[in-house]
Amino acid sequence: MGNSYAGQLKSARFEEALHNSIEASLRCSSVVPRPIFSQLYLDPDQPPFLPEDVKPKVEELDKELVHRYSQNGNLDFSTNQTVNEMEDEEEDEDMSDSSSPPIPYSQKPAPEGSCTTDGFCQAGKDLRLVSLCMEQIDIPAGFLLVGAKSPNLPEHILVCAVDKRFLPDDHGKNALLGFSGNCIGCGERGFRYFTEFSNHINLKLTTQPKKQKHLKYYLVRSSQGVLSKGPLICWKECRSRQSSAASLSAKPNPSVSPSTTPEGGSANGYKSGFTQTDVANGNANGGRNNALSTTVSRPMPHSTSPSPGCAAGDQASMSSSGPPKKRHRGWSPGSPVPPPALAVPVPTIRPSTRTEPLLSVPVPQSMLTGILQPQPIPAGETVIVPENLLNNSGVRPVILIGYGTLPYFYGNVGDIVVSPLLVNCYKIPQLENKDLDLLGLSSSQLLSVENMILLTIQYLVQLGQYQSRALAESMLTTSEFLKEISYELITGKVSFLASHFKNTSLGDDLDKLLEKMLQQRGESVIIPFNGDVSECVSSQEAIAMVSTQEPDLDVDTFQIYQPQLTVARKLLSQVCAIADSGNQSLDLGHFSKVDFIVIVPRSEVLVQQTLQRIRQSGVLVDLGLEDNGTAYQRAEKYVVRLDNELQTKFEVFMRRVKQNPYTLFVLVHDNAHVDLTSAISSSLSHGEPNHGLADRVINCREVLEAFNLLVLQVSSFPYALQTQQSRISSSNEVHWIQSDTVDDAASEEKLYFGLNEYSKSLQWGVTSPLLRCDETFEKMVNTLLERYPRLHSMVIRCYLLIQQYSQALMALTTMASLRDHSTPETLSIMDDLITSPGKDKNGCGHMLVIRVPSVQLAMLAKERLQEVRDKLGLQYRFEILLGNPASELTVAKHFVTRLKAWRGNEQDDWIPRTYQDLEGLPCIVILTGKDPLGETFPRSLKYCDLRLIDSSYLTRTALEQEVGLACCYVSKEAIRGPIVALDLSEKEQEKANGSENDSDELLIDLDRPQSNSSAVTGTSGSLADNGVSSSSAADKSQKQAPSLNFQAVAHSSVDEGAYSSFTARETLKQECDSLGNQMASSTTPKLSSLSSVSQTFQWPAQSAKDSKAIRVALPRIVILSKAAYCLLSSQKNGNLPSSSSLLPHADVSWLSSLRPLLHKDMSSEEQSLYYRQWTVARQHHADFSNQAEASGTRTFHPRRLLLTGPPQVGKTGSYLQFLRILFRMLIRLLEVDVYDEEEINTNHTENSEITQSSNDHWPDIEIFSKISFDLSVHDPKYRNISPVYTEQLSRVKQETSKETKSEEPKKRETVSMMLTKYAAYNTFHHCEQCHQYMDINPTAQVSDSTLHAFTFSSSMLGEEVQLHFIIPKSKENHFVFSKQGKHLESMRLPLVSDKNLNAVKSPIFTPSSGRHEHGLLNLYHAMEGISHLHLLVVKEYEMPLYRKYWPNHIMLVLPGMFNNAGVGAARFLIKELSYHNLELERNRLEELGVKRQCVWPFIVVMDDSCVLWNMHSLHEQSSQSLEPGGFSKNVSLKSVLQHIEATPKIVHYAILGIQKWNSKLNTRKSKAPFSRCHVRDFILLNIDLTQNVQYDLNRYFCEDVDFNLRTNSSGLLICRFNNFSVMKKHIQVGGQKDFVVKPKIMVSDSMAPIMPLQYVCAPDSEHTLLAAPSQFLLEKFLQHATYKLFPKAIHNFKNPVLAIDCYLNIGLEVAICYISSRPHSVNVNCEGVFFSGLLLYLCDSFVGADLLKRFRFLKGATLCVICQDRSSLRQTIVRLELEDEWQFRLRDEFQTANSSDDEPLYFLTGRHI
Repeated sequence: MGNSYAGQLKSARFEEALHNSIEASLRCSSVVPRPIFSQLYLDPDQPPFLPEDVKPKVEELDKELVHRYSQNGNLDFSTNQTVNEMEDEEEDEDMSDSSSPPIPYSQKPAPEGSCTTDGFCQAGKDLRLVSLCMEQIDIPAGFLLVGAKSPNLPEHILVCAVDKRFLPDDHGKNALLGFSGNCIGCGERGFRYFTEFSNHINLKLTTQPKKQKHLKYYLVRSSQGVLSKGPLICWKECRSRQSSAASLSAKPNPSVSPSTTPEGGSANGYKSGFTQTDVANGNANGGRNNALSTTVSRPMPHSTSPSPGCAAGDQASMSSSGPPKKRHRGWSPGSPVPPPALAVPVPTIRPSTRTEPLLSVPVPQSMLTGILQPQPIPAGETVIVPENLLNNSGVRPVILIGYGTLPYFYGNVGDIVVSPLLVNCYKIPQLENKDLDLLGLSSSQLLSVENMILLTIQYLVQLGQYQSRALAESMLTTSEFLKEISYELITGKVSFLASHFKNTSLGDDLDKLLEKMLQQRGESVIIPFNGDVSECVSSQEAIAMVSTQEPDLDVDTFQIYQPQLTVARKLLSQVCAIADSGNQSLDLGHFSKVDFIVIVPRSEVLVQQTLQRIRQSGVLVDLGLEDNGTAYQRAEKYVVRLDNELQTKFEVFMRRVKQNPYTLFVLVHDNAHVDLTSAISSSLSHGEPNHGLADRVINCREVLEAFNLLVLQVSSFPYALQTQQSRISSSNEVHWIQSDTVDDAASEEKLYFGLNEYSKSLQWGVTSPLLRCDETFEKMVNTLLERYPRLHSMVIRCYLLIQQYSQALMALTTMASLRDHSTPETLSIMDDLITSPGKDKNGCGHMLVIRVPSVQLAMLAKERLQEVRDKLGLQYRFEILLGNPASELTVAKHFVTRLKAWRGNEQDDWIPRTYQDLEGLPCIVILTGKDPLGETFPRSLKYCDLRLIDSSYLTRTALEQEVGLACCYVSKEAIRGPIVALDLSEKEQEKANGSENDSDELLIDLDRPQSNSSAVTGTSGSLADNGVSSSSAADKSQKQAPSLNFQAVAHSSVDEGAYSSFTARETLKQECDSLGNQMASSTTPKLSSLSSVSQTFQWPAQSAKDSKAIRVALPRIVILSKAAYCLLSSQKNGNLPSSSSLLPHADVSWLSSLRPLLHKDMSSEEQSLYYRQWTVARQHHADFSNQAEASGTRTFHPRRLLLTGPPQVGKTGSYLQFLRILFRMLIRLLEVDVYDEEEINTNHTENSEITQSSNDHWPDIEIFSKISFDLSVHDPKYRNISPVYTEQLSRVKQETSKETKSEEPKKRETVSMMLTKYAAYNTFHHCEQCHQYMDINPTAQVSDSTLHAFTFSSSMLGEEVQLHFIIPKSKENHFVFSKQGKHLESMRLPLVSDKNLNAVKSPIFTPSSGRHEHGLLNLYHAMEGISHLHLLVVKEYEMPLYRKYWPNHIMLVLPGMFNNAGVGAARFLIKELSYHNLELERNRLEELGVKRQCVWPFIVVMDDSCVLWNMHSLHEQSSQSLEPGGFSKNVSLKSVLQHIEATPKIVHYAILGIQKWNSKLNTRKSKAPFSRCHVRDFILLNIDLTQNVQYDLNRYFCEDVDFNLRTNSSGLLICRFNNFSVMKKHIQVGGQKDFVVKPKIMVSDSMAPIMPLQYVCAPDSEHTLLAAPSQFLLEKFLQHATYKLFPKAIHNFKNPVLAIDCYLNIGLEVAICYISSRPHSVNVNCEGVFFSGLLLYLCDSFVGADLLKRFRFLKGATLCVICQDRSSLRQTIVRLELEDEWQFRLRDEFQTANSSDDEPLYFLTGRHI
């Protein structure tokens, strides 16, 4: 490891210091422990490393232990030459203390619910050869199919897959020790013990299972492909032990090339009868070869033996003539393996000097991190491997390749292993400067590989024995260490430990002591509640005791809180974002219903908990999935757990998904982080039957492809779902809201108390923190760990914990002498647990959760504690429950009775099914299982004992999951109180840190309750029992662990002051207790024998006086192991817990060891992005297969979301609320708010004397033309405009107080309607049918639509107008282009005579402004998908937006001069263009022989808010409806248009329209089917007949009323079809909205609003000029200036204002009499009418003095003449001879308040003389 070349190290001093430090560490024998290499490889009692595994795992180190010591502890070199088979078996099983008797073989019972049928595995799959002979069976490389014989099925052979390395060759040799096999039936893999495998395949053996006995045949496949019995497996050679040592020694291995076979070999004189055949083939791996040990430079021939083919690597294993011992993983002194004989010439070996070439050799995945075998090379400079190295050391030394060149090795090279594992750790990719900048590093800061290795070694040599053990244990996965524990329990390895705990700490036999106590007690038991533990009653009395009153239990009722609502809305908005993303992955408009399924991990309690919440939330009824009666029962089909039943239930669910395309299904995957194993790898390796189930469901093709299925993954620990291979887009993650702000907190009664809060609570400086470490317990554990080095630390911790709780129970009831032999924490917990029900009249108490991950250990703990409890007579005082995910809760009957009595209203058959159901029950829950699975605990949970959660939980997910058990919502007082308990200034903290040692004495004192004797007596007693004196233990612990510093800081800093240490402690204690008492005024008396640890949070005493106290929700108290405590207590500030520095999850790995750190204030969104950048899924992870495509992009599932939030924060309630609001939104998407307003002015209508036939489908023009036109406007939109004068109106008495004028327009009435298949849609609608209509081809560009200019002359404008068409390629067929240059000539029009049922004839024009997203411009469904010509008419400045949202629509773009114009301009230009086009088409078709009048003259002009169309059958009495008005049904726009277009003699009508819908249409009395009246919103306009009637292009308001009156006065027919109606959607944006009128030059931002009366001013005045069109200002002014302009007309309909050729709104109070000046026009009869005013607006030459003289005016009537400019105003006054009858004053001239640039309008007012 020296420096290989000059200049490698930048600092010679650093290198020298480092070398010296390492050397000192290595030489030092006292302070620093020996180096890790010595411990792992040179200690004779250390287990060997297993080279066959990729990484050395402690299960491999510990499992196959060789029983090395005889009774006296010496190495046992047996002199026996022959050992019979029976002895061999006994020796095999003798794993316990030599003094204990051999354990007889009894088969482990099959797991509950397993199949036990012969010939089938426990999963129920057939293994018999007769059934499988035709099956194609896939087995991993290196495995063979063999046949096993079951004693119960002599006629059958069972098919198994076994790793061929564990099978012998055809000479009966070279079989590796142990076993590795897979089950062919269910696919479970990774059986490492034949015992376990034989149980799984139901061999049902009565003798010890041995592979040699029960694996009989090789299975071979015939040429026909039939699997059949092959040759016997040749175990024979190894079954008969040879007494002659040399008989086989010289035989070369036939499978090895002769060139490498030693020429001869002799017996080595070793006492056992074993032989050495091939040294060159190398016993290099302890008889278990690894693939990497094959020679790289020299190919080896394949085996020529008849046994199934072996890879070259398999031949290099050492052959042994002895039977491989079961579970013996390595050769060791106890196992008779000879060292190599010196007489055998051994070639020298030179390992490669560099690792790169070796690692670059293409090798299988499993080899990459394996062991490199030294390779033979010619002799040269060498290091001699000493003889008997293996024998002396007991294990093979591993030489880790570091840096520089390795020497040559000579001698017993088989005794060493060379490994690249170390150097591989430092393979950091070459980083460019920009990457280094990203990491905040410079290239000079990077250490060389050599320096990194030196630093690592320095760290390693300073690791103590406990840490190295922890390191080894942490390398196991959870499944692996649980298997290891299971193995230790099954094989009896724990018997030494168990016997150690048979006695109490005082040395008494525990069982005898308990029996004695039971006899002393007799039939009586301790009183269940409301009495001291010293009080006894008979068991009958105890059972009969029930609470006298219902306690005030704080049972959580299900309700949704504000944060849950907020998160549900976040989820909903994300779903909307997916729908709006435009990638067609989700069409929300398609669905009318929501259905769901919740998939949860395999936990019975979690299933019941989820069911309970679904039932309580009422979501099934709200979604319309179930009715009230059945919802409770049927809830079960909506929750599925990941177990064997999953497949069936899931198939049923997927069938529902396929059968209901209009239902949006949501698959909720709760606790999504729990099983991330891929379906493929679970079937290949782990072998746990339920692994990979989630992957099979969530990632199956049907789920990925179902367009109506959303997947919502929910997790508190989402880190493993946030890798580089994640299937969830980071934008589809929804994170729980951070309620850091005080305002948020103030509004909530309870606040969330999570991991962060627990860590930060340690800084509150209180005597009894929420997070604790039981130092005394940890010292005991360390002692036991030294004593039992081969046992997993969790086993030791569990046995100790059981003893601690047992002794505490005894100490508190009968044996006070045991008080000092229980740790203070355990004693105070148990004291609280058994005394709290005694102080409560109802028997309420606390819950203690003890977390024991191993099911076997948990069952042991439950049985043991139950036994102690029952023998002490406490069985009615508190319950002990096993919280096993695989089974339901079982609670003793008398406790169920008590729970029912508390709850009061439960049914007779009620039993607790969730932990929350146990609210108030004093109990211990021993929570087992691999992971906590999100179960919620009741408020009465007070203690979480996590002392077993140690070094095996060193990933972020694993650790946070465990502490997550304690997370909950707490009352605000609980958090606010202690923060002020101790405020340390920075100076004090510095002092405190400086005086750490002074506080060490206090630590023990504070952690202990005061006993009767001294404060510290208990420590020595309990430690001494376990073989350590208190002084040495304390010494060690203080030196090893400078932890618990929050307490240290608190006390030492106070100690620095004027107080003695005692005073300081008492003062602090009083402060904390008083705070606790303020929160919950506790009346707990101090116990005479135990003043329990002063609780910061005095959990309320449930006394009758203080029923409110229990309402204060407090955080739980968590007791951690030392490792977990040190980690979590290191968090000082920031949002991230210290656990965030760990690997996020066992199933992921870091992308690079060089990466930026997570900073302390990272939000969960930022953490997600960090993990997505820096972590990758491991090979067995379900996301591993989601690798980046060639383009570098990864495939995210578009309909998958991830909801993340801390544990127990309320995610279930949130996603249930999300389902509810998603359904509401879908209904809202399927609903539309339409105007529902009754017609106005119905009493003004002229009675028509013409009768119509009510059954006519179309009007008869002869009859219809005789009907008089109804001048009154009935549209409710126009309720505030001036009524049009009719004779009928003159008879209506106008009330002066009819309607007070208000500035704010009255809110219009709307009603919600369901959309139908015939609706018009906006851009938010996406569906398969219309997406082609909506979007251009995705490959096409926007430029695929072309811009065409179209010019025509307008007589009205007096100039040429140029419009622009934007025509998509797909719509060009509707237009005629010139042959050259693609010049647009005309728009094609059909003929009147055309009859095409799949088309409408009329082009549809829709003017739209400000509604590019919200305008209902998608007519695909309304037109039933048929061909139609639809043109959007848009302003020039809005064209890009409309073009973006509607790329497949034809656009007619108005000239820029109309950008500020009103709707009149759009209608005017539509009509002008259409007439010009009609003429062009007539000319074009005339050339083709078509008569001019045959060209179709109609266009449709339709608003962009028309949404639905209805047909009303006015007189058909339907049987369902008794309403007199008939019925209506929704119809398509197509059918409405086709019906109207089929009107006989249609060309004789000027305008055709339909009525506006309102909800009273069907209930009113019958109405004529056709009316001659105003029409608007949706009209068919005959542009030929109306050629000379124009829309007023200047108008902003009432342009259609004005146009209808002009058309009617021209004698043209306007017909409204009353059997059709249109619904108009209430759209809140765009459309005909008012301008915001502002001054042209803004003086300041905060100006008062300008009122309409300020819109005009005197010409040439200093008035503020406004930035708005003059016409808009004029119309607005007229609406509001009624009282000034026409005072005589107000509320006087008999004397209307006369308006010539125009209709303008001059206020609701004034009637307007419309008169046309045109010759032959039709006008209202106004004979005898005296007008109260005259309105002349831009009058043309048809208006003359003679015309005006026909009308009579009231005296004092007023006049208003409006003109374009001042000169035309004066000319008009003169031309019309107005001064003859009207009086004018100079001050009566006005102009609109525009600047001259904006062309103001001028008007003059006058009074009639």
